[in-house]
Amino acid sequence: MQERAVQTRKLILRAAAESFDESGYHGAQITGILGRAGLTQGAMYFHFKSKEDLARTVMLEQAADLRLPERPAGLKQLVEITLTLAVEMQRNVLFRAGVRLAVDLEGPAVRDSSIYRWWTDRFNDELVEAHRKGELLPHVNGAELAEMLVGAYTGIQLMSQITSGRKDLPRRITSIWRYLLPGIATPEALAGITLADGAEARP
Repeated sequence: MQERAVQTRKLILRAAAESFDESGYHGAQITGILGRAGLTQGAMYFHFKSKEDLARTVMLEQAADLRLPERPAGLKQLVEITLTLAVEMQRNVLFRAGVRLAVDLEGPAVRDSSIYRWWTDRFNDELVEAHRKGELLPHVNGAELAEMLVGAYTGIQLMSQITSGRKDLPRRITSIWRYLLPGIATPEALAGITLADGAEARP
């Protein structure tokens, strides 16, 4: 793809993310997205077949602007990733819009759960490494825990959006870990993790 086409696609995705973030799938309109981007319908339909296709792309590429660790490092890194995501949710419009679309059952999420699987696999990579390093208690099933974390994160961010515009999301994610870590981590692993508010996760 030529550089100009690449930049046009990015411009459309950014404008779409802003619109979906503000109005959801149903409220966002193609005319408004194109107005934000300063582009014609022809430019959009060269890259995206429909509004649903555009929304699905925003949903699936929500992590494109995030700087996540390339290699799994275990439980501490998983905690740090989730807390970083809480901050990114407040300032990264592509990520925020992608997450909003993922819970909007009027949009492409009703037929596509792949972004949930992607995050589950990403979290599980850290848990596989945590298991290899002996950081998890014997009863912990990493795949189940990863799936539960994605579900819990989804619900907590939605609750935070409604109650505070996500201003309290880092605190809420910290609370999840404060109660969860003693039930999954070895004492040695717990000793090496300090949560965002400076509190140690102790049994």
